[in-house]
Amino acid sequence: MFKIWLKTHKEKKIVKNEIIFYEGRYDEDRFDEYVRLACHETDIPTPVVLSSHANSFTRYNIAHFRPSDFVEHVDFDEMTLENVKV
Repeated sequence: MFKIWLKTHKEKKIVKNEIIFYEGRYDEDRFDEYVRLACHETDIPTPVVLSSHANSFTRYNIAHFRPSDFVEHVDFDEMTLENVKV
């Protein structure tokens, strides 16, 4: 099991703060699925996931999404996904 901490920021303050639990081990090839499930759980539009997002999450345990990464309008300045290590 692993956990992803989803945070949205507006004007450098955390607006939304959720931890999503996933069964199994982290698989880089399924990163877009993890993002989609996290966004669905928190009622946030799903961003366009690039390989740079997956690489950043895999290498540095964090991925940043800007409003330009979303097709739909979002009311925050940034969304971050962070791998919670216990």
